[in-house]
Amino acid sequence: MSTTAPGKGRGPRADAQRNRDHILDTAAQYFSEHGVSGSLDAIAKKAGVGAGTLYRHFPNREALLAALLTARDEELVKRRDAIRAEPAGAASRLEQWLDALIGWAGAFDGLPEPLRTATTTETSPLGMTCQGYITTTDEFLLAAQKEGTARAEVRGRDLFLAALATSWVRDAAMADEFSAQALKSLTRNGWAASGTADSGH
Repeated sequence: MSTTAPGKGRGPRADAQRNRDHILDTAAQYFSEHGVSGSLDAIAKKAGVGAGTLYRHFPNREALLAALLTARDEELVKRRDAIRAEPAGAASRLEQWLDALIGWAGAFDGLPEPLRTATTTETSPLGMTCQGYITTTDEFLLAAQKEGTARAEVRGRDLFLAALATSWVRDAAMADEFSAQALKSLTRNGWAASGTADSGH
């Protein structure tokens, strides 16, 4: 009969989870202050763990960013579902979804670039997340195209990238408080069917 006490052997696993959570909290604060290009070694030092501990949990920057975006992914999914349930026209729903993507991609300064890179590779931990949101963008776009309020030649992938670009431009060195809204308007003029481009907000 085993004499192992209940729960014995779970300590290291619990410690590892606490380390992981602490690293994520520290990384979120660090990236908020320094952007996503900040040093991972600096994050480990700030968290009070060795670099090896950080890399055991997150082997690269993309893995760390993917973990950090989990909570924001949940928020974006809730927003997607709320937009789907709205009685507004398909063009309005598409525009709302693109606005939600812009906010999601703006979690940290510099985040749009690794997200953009993730759309070009199948190995990035961020890749599946991005592909899922491209698929959702296609869904909203197709509805607008069927409604006749979006151009038939427009692709969801391009609108996803446009949302990343709009999110990026908000923090660009030459941008001002009008830049992001101007780019949103240009994007809408690009996808909206003739006669509907100026009807958005």
